[in-house]
Amino acid sequence: MSATRLVEIALPPGYRRADVLAFHGRDTESVAEQIGPRRLRKGVLLDGVAIELDIAFDAQRAACSVRADAAPSARADAQVDAALQNILGLRIDPQPFADFSRADPLLAPLVAAQPGLRIVQSASAFEALTWAIIGQQINLPFAIALRRTFILQAGRRHSGGLWCYPEAADVARLDVEELCARKFSRAKAETLLRLAGLVNEGKLDLALPADGDVGPVSAALLAVKGIGPWTVNYALLRGYGYADCSLHGDVAIRAALQQLLGEETKPDMARTERWLAQYRPHRTMLAAHLWASLHQRPHE
Repeated sequence: MSATRLVEIALPPGYRRADVLAFHGRDTESVAEQIGPRRLRKGVLLDGVAIELDIAFDAQRAACSVRADAAPSARADAQVDAALQNILGLRIDPQPFADFSRADPLLAPLVAAQPGLRIVQSASAFEALTWAIIGQQINLPFAIALRRTFILQAGRRHSGGLWCYPEAADVARLDVEELCARKFSRAKAETLLRLAGLVNEGKLDLALPADGDVGPVSAALLAVKGIGPWTVNYALLRGYGYADCSLHGDVAIRAALQQLLGEETKPDMARTERWLAQYRPHRTMLAAHLWASLHQRPHE
């Protein structure tokens, strides 16, 4: 039995709807996400139920129709509410970092050029983790194509037409050869299935403890073969909205830092890590501004 409910979320002043639509509209084939000027539709599997999130934006709010193909559990309803906070980029308030950097001669112009910039997230920690694994060491267009293939292989189609990003149980049913036949490297395929199997079997809990400490989750993820510090930090950023992720292993972050410092070569990871450390506990928002700086025109 299908079910529909409406969730309305107030948006903060200066909310950058275009950033949200751009992040979720990266796949131009619109397999699991579809965007319009003031609309975002996304398919997700939550607690085994195929759900379409249809979000309409106006200047002050986001009105989301939650259309489930079966009556969702209380757990799925809670996951919907969490997913909407992620998808809309509402986990981290950008103002503390703006205040923190106001007197910094390097960062103040960077932040002023992108007022209200936010971290837009994946719908869940599992989606963020699998996307980070898929995107390891390949260019963005190829990563997006692999993600699309992954969704079509492991996901489920909602009655509204969109495909839903898979949960761990769906991914665990795949085998390595299925993924390798679709241009996944064997190492990448094995890591995806290893992660999905551990989560599905209850051996790896992706939920944060009640106190919000990311340490136990980070340590558990680092113990999974094929998952390293960059993947963990990216997942903390895109999946959990953790405010102090160090993306020193990210090539784009190092390129942005080179540009910011006016140097001829990219700083290495060790130096980048040391440089980022001075901006604790705001390194996630710093990463957002460094990424954004690469797309600014020279006169900006």
